[in-house]
Amino acid sequence: MTEKIRVAVVYGGRSSEHSVSCVSAGAIMHNLDPEKYEVIPIGITQDGAWTQGTTEGLEIVDGKLPVVELRDELALSLNPATKGRFHNVSQHRHEVEADVIFPVLHGPFGEDGTVQGLFELSGIPYVGPGVLASAAGMDKEFTKKLLVAEGLPVAEEVILRDRTELTEEEKDKLGLPVFVKPARGGSSIGVSKVSDWADFPAAVKQAHESDTKVLVEAEMVGDEVEVGVLEYPDGRIEASVPSLLTGIEESEEGFYGFETKYLDNVVSAKIPAPFEPEVTAQLQEMSIHAFKALGCEGLTRVDFFVTDDGLRINEVNTLPGFTPISMYPQVLAASGVDYPTLLDTLVQQALAK
Repeated sequence: MTEKIRVAVVYGGRSSEHSVSCVSAGAIMHNLDPEKYEVIPIGITQDGAWTQGTTEGLEIVDGKLPVVELRDELALSLNPATKGRFHNVSQHRHEVEADVIFPVLHGPFGEDGTVQGLFELSGIPYVGPGVLASAAGMDKEFTKKLLVAEGLPVAEEVILRDRTELTEEEKDKLGLPVFVKPARGGSSIGVSKVSDWADFPAAVKQAHESDTKVLVEAEMVGDEVEVGVLEYPDGRIEASVPSLLTGIEESEEGFYGFETKYLDNVVSAKIPAPFEPEVTAQLQEMSIHAFKALGCEGLTRVDFFVTDDGLRINEVNTLPGFTPISMYPQVLAASGVDYPTLLDTLVQQALAK
């Protein structure tokens, strides 16, 4: 009998997306083929301690969000000769050993290249994009700079670094409404829609709770569309059918915010999106182009607005949500790649690279 591949699923973390990460990890651990893979749950607390994780209790129940509790503290070996080994910190002994890591860490300290650098030092294979692509994908300013350099269309924006106000010229350029976002955030945490400039200071303050750098973006009017990109172990890169989000305007937030994404039940998706074949082909082609522009590996979700003036890329998500209702698994399933096959492909691609 062939030995099972030991997959360390790392989840939680220090970012504001801690609980989303837990839910994603729970879904992944329950869908990895038990005949082929041995799951090793590794949690990271909100304070940043690595610990023995669990495969249970990682769902959102009655609006209560799951969090990682500290059990036995663990540390990953940074010696490539003992790559994949996790040591028990208090008992000074070898605890578990993994063949590959599946990081399910959304947001800062997980999706931004930091933990990818740790895995590179350790020499352990891991799922998803590397250091540069993860860092560039996390920082919306640099995502857009790389996309624009490749000739891909994005929305008008202004970056606020060491100031909190826009000039009158910038206000005229952006118009109203605008979206105020943490430049290096995710899951729409800290995002506000501003329809009156009087509300702008409060929106910047809210974004600053998540990041010192703030992105102010002109509203894009059109259909919100998401496309998944998957890289296979043999190097093939394919884009999924697009999904069209519907019901966003009916949410209390009025846009695709955190509560609308994870807690409310008003947004649904048409998969595949009912576009003309040439529009679908253009979305898929641009998604793969964006994947390559950032130097991604494994997986990415590319978010678009389909406007009267053409397609605009909104974001490139290098570690999209893997919750049961997340778009990335849904669009891949609609493209003929079911959830267990998707996970198997990602792990095998990580091992192949």
